[in-house]
Amino acid sequence: MTASHSDSLVVLFGATAGAYGAKLGSDERELILLVWQVVDLHSKKVGTLHKSLVKADNLDLSDQCREVSGLTPEGLGKAEPLDRVLQQFSHLVSSDLKVLGRSSYTLCSDGQLLIRQVLHPETSKKNFLLSDCFYSFYDLRKEFHTCYPSSAAVKDQTIKSMAEYLGLGTDEAEEDFGVWQVKTMVAIIFSMLSEDHVFTEPETVKYKYETGPCSKSETVDSETVIRARGLPWQSSDQDIARFFKGLNIAKGGVALCLNSQGRRNGEALVRFVNSEQRDLALERHKHHMGSRYIEVYKATGEEFLKIAGGTSNEVAQFLSKENQVIIRMRGLPFTATQEDVLGFLGPECPVTGGKEGLLFVKYPDGRPTGDAFVLFACEEYAQNALKKHKEILGKRYIELFRSTAAEVQQVLNRYMSTPLIPTLPTPIIPVIPPPYTIATGSIRDCVRLRGLPYTAGIDDILEFMGDATGDIKPHGVHMVLNQQGRPSGDAFIQMKSADKAFMVAQKCHKKMMKDRYVEVFQCSGEEMNFVLMGGTLNRSGLSPPPCKLPCLSPPAYAAFQTAAVIPAEAAALYQPQALLPTTRTPQASAAAPPTVTYYPAQAAQLYMNYTAYYPSPPVSPTTVGYLAAPPGAVAAAATATHTPILPQPGALVRMQGLPYNTGMKEILSFFQGYQLQADSILMLYNFSGQPSGEALVTFPSLDLAKKAVAERNGQLLGSRCVQLYLV
Repeated sequence: MTASHSDSLVVLFGATAGAYGAKLGSDERELILLVWQVVDLHSKKVGTLHKSLVKADNLDLSDQCREVSGLTPEGLGKAEPLDRVLQQFSHLVSSDLKVLGRSSYTLCSDGQLLIRQVLHPETSKKNFLLSDCFYSFYDLRKEFHTCYPSSAAVKDQTIKSMAEYLGLGTDEAEEDFGVWQVKTMVAIIFSMLSEDHVFTEPETVKYKYETGPCSKSETVDSETVIRARGLPWQSSDQDIARFFKGLNIAKGGVALCLNSQGRRNGEALVRFVNSEQRDLALERHKHHMGSRYIEVYKATGEEFLKIAGGTSNEVAQFLSKENQVIIRMRGLPFTATQEDVLGFLGPECPVTGGKEGLLFVKYPDGRPTGDAFVLFACEEYAQNALKKHKEILGKRYIELFRSTAAEVQQVLNRYMSTPLIPTLPTPIIPVIPPPYTIATGSIRDCVRLRGLPYTAGIDDILEFMGDATGDIKPHGVHMVLNQQGRPSGDAFIQMKSADKAFMVAQKCHKKMMKDRYVEVFQCSGEEMNFVLMGGTLNRSGLSPPPCKLPCLSPPAYAAFQTAAVIPAEAAALYQPQALLPTTRTPQASAAAPPTVTYYPAQAAQLYMNYTAYYPSPPVSPTTVGYLAAPPGAVAAAATATHTPILPQPGALVRMQGLPYNTGMKEILSFFQGYQLQADSILMLYNFSGQPSGEALVTFPSLDLAKKAVAERNGQLLGSRCVQLYLV
């Protein structure tokens, strides 16, 4: 049993199979040694000194470990695993306390690393619980500095330096590794007790992550925030808290980031209770979550507030109920009421506070978006709700996903601060700025930079390119902006030759710019123009702009006074075979017109013609998008006679829920017997160049497409259930 003011300390020392000292735990290596001894703070007596080897799953010891500890894989192979050793620890400590006539104790370790960076993360990964005693401990270095203020700074302290300060013996060769450390720590504690030092304020480790709202008016210290990258898209705030197990995250301190489509983008901002915890979190750079390594970088308080902060009183009131499980519902009928939603969820998953536990997401004009957030008091109720994923309400199937307080803020902020295109963007003016035009054709003499810091300018890119700047064409650096006129994180650079582009892609790929690594890909002028018009480019090929696909054509909204159509000027920039094979086209393809460079009015930077996407949960169907165009072009398009987007015979079927490694071969196999060819399949990609889990398939006839949907909808492809929709 432990207590805040314990009458005993258990002095604890440990070592892993990897780094030692200040880097303990930074390499994810497992614990291989525990040494401990009970100290009676009142009688100044000690219990038996115990040393226990721990059998790690990986017995490959680092050179430093072998040299410092003298341990061997053979010796460790005969030891007990960690869970058994911790059981023995609890039993032996209890026995020693009984002999000393004491009942409570608190751990005391040399610094924070053993408890926070080794024991908690390792036991979390191995799925067993630590006893309560490991959630409260004294940091001997801090206690020593409190007792002896003139000693070295806490971060510079070691067991040896503290012993030397007190004039204690420091010959480590006299004892086994670990034994000398514990004996010396006990001697240091006795010296501190002789100075009337009192152990009263132990370090604490939070048992669990606490959810809660965050207001934009809060002040967030930039020294407490990190950015985690590379997270699995299905990660929740609890998964991230588990990754940082042992470190104290601030209440409501996990903010999952969403991309322009409202899907989680694999990044999160995490706020810790102080800078010390943040610095320990940075040591977990490239630690693993499952099979993926996670990158951890410094971030700012401003970035955290931008993602997690909110201003709506309605949202603040909704999130004021603490420690609730949040579920997001998508696809609700626009006429759905609170009673409809409560009836859909049923008595097996009661909503916290009834109607007060529902938050409908609306546009600024009050129109419903079809999204809602729901609060549940416990995990059991939330699990029952998630079982209703894709069940029917009215005539629509409803999607349910886990969510977080920060996601609630982000979604509400986006809908409330950015109405669904209330005004058209600044007109995009086609110009050919002589004498510098963007190169065309298939020669791969350009490079694309992806993942730039949003504060990066052309000077930063030139510095990033280094010696290769001499190989850039005049006026060849093109920053790409999104529809709000802000940096998109992308840029294109025209090089003097394909060889120069290849060399710079090889040299600069994943090189750091400020605190981010930047991806560099070789591409052609044709591919560059394709992306600038809203398509996506990646190593697997090209995917046309979403607005070109009929299944993504927008409905009419008040922002548009004309029908939702693709302007002739824009449609002419695409080859018709980009969607359906030319063999099915009765007319010959017209020659593509000369490519032009699109610049925004009164700006010298390229305008990324992204379609406007709005929040949607992970793996949800993408919402509709618009192609921005000059008002004149829209008006002309509304009155002109248009060639149909899909003049070819046949019918389109949309596939959703595909495994991300799916290729054309797998889809052809899935539709075996339906007379498909490889050129009938169009894989879709998101704006980060990654597979979206969706594809479009062209069938020879409408009847055959209907038959495929009826027979193959809901069937498995790999391990995933594939949904089919007739377009």
